[in-house]
Amino acid sequence: MASDRQQALRHIRLVLTDVDGVLTDGGVYYSERGEELKRFDLRDGMGVSRLRDAGLECGIVTGEDSPIVQRRAAKLGIDELHLGIADKSAVLDRILERRGLTAAQVAYIGDDVNDAAVMSRVGFTGAPADAQPGIVALADHVCNAPGGHGAFREFIELILAAQSGAAANRSHGGTACRAPA
Repeated sequence: MASDRQQALRHIRLVLTDVDGVLTDGGVYYSERGEELKRFDLRDGMGVSRLRDAGLECGIVTGEDSPIVQRRAAKLGIDELHLGIADKSAVLDRILERRGLTAAQVAYIGDDVNDAAVMSRVGFTGAPADAQPGIVALADHVCNAPGGHGAFREFIELILAAQSGAAANRSHGGTACRAPA
């Protein structure tokens, strides 16, 4: 019988993420001309592709209103993009209604206090290793990796592994595959 954690992971249809502190290391870099720069981990981007290949979707909900994040989302093909959001829980409500999902079908990874309201509502939650202590306490999974250095990808791989295990079990009558002896 699957654990509650595995059951929750198997029901996920949409993964939402914060940006700063999850997809980035939380730092902001300014050039002498005032240009803002952010560093993204390319392996996290591959996680978005892997989600899509598995039939799951990904979205971004962030308090920042950044053209850099907008460009990154466009490059990754993320159209569920919400920038400059003060009330992430209200955005979650709109997403659920528009997509016909329940909160239990959503996973969310965040790192700071503005993520807590969403994290208390969705089916499965994650936090980078360097997230704020209160967020770590809310998370169903605390990543080994810090924000901006593979935490998002780790979270994605956890979801995908649970879902591929469920698919394998379904295709074999609910029993695990074994190699012939």
